Amino acid sequence: MIRIVLADDQALVRAGLRGLLALAGDFDVVAEAADGPQAIECTQRARPDLLLLDVRMPGGSGIEVLRELQRRGALVPTLLLTTFDDDEALLEGMRAGARGFMLKDVTPERLYDAIRRVAAGQSLFRPALTERALAHAAAAAPPPELAPDALTPRETEVLRLMAGGFSNKEIARALGTAEGTIKNHVSSLLSKLGVRDRTRAVLKGLQEGYL
Repeated sequence: MIRIVLADDQALVRAGLRGLLALAGDFDVVAEAADGPQAIECTQRARPDLLLLDVRMPGGSGIEVLRELQRRGALVPTLLLTTFDDDEALLEGMRAGARGFMLKDVTPERLYDAIRRVAAGQSLFRPALTERALAHAAAAAPPPELAPDALTPRETEVLRLMAGGFSNKEIARALGTAEGTIKNHVSSLLSKLGVRDRTRAVLKGLQEGYL
């Protein structure tokens, strides 16, 4: 069973999501939250496999919840849900450590798939949003002159962990290697993808099919 904390300020939305998740058979909603502070408290207390988090809530947005959980060392795989088509929220969510971002108009089947993939450590961002966010993020920088070189399997692993919001130190620990080695991998994949920072690297990785 995938243990889930469900955070949304609308009781009707929570009830609807809870009913949908119950139909899947392999999800267990272990706690619910109606605002930012409750989402932080429930997640820290329940330590779920996944946090299903609304982007806009009273008492602290989903982005602020992610940042606070990260500060406390309590961040879990998180799938952001929103009714708004908001590229900036996607970028901020990725920076804060979200592993997935989907609109609430998604079909139940796609939501189930997203939850399972994010809980398993993968990253999942809605393609249409990703394309616009990539264009928005890259607007201030000139496009690379050369097409990206293929990433090695290890560089792809590092990129996936970067998409989860992990630091070089955390990635090194997860992969059982030295932090300096990870810094080298990051520098290499930034160069190959033709980008200047980690956020643009994740967005380009999504576009190129590495994530």
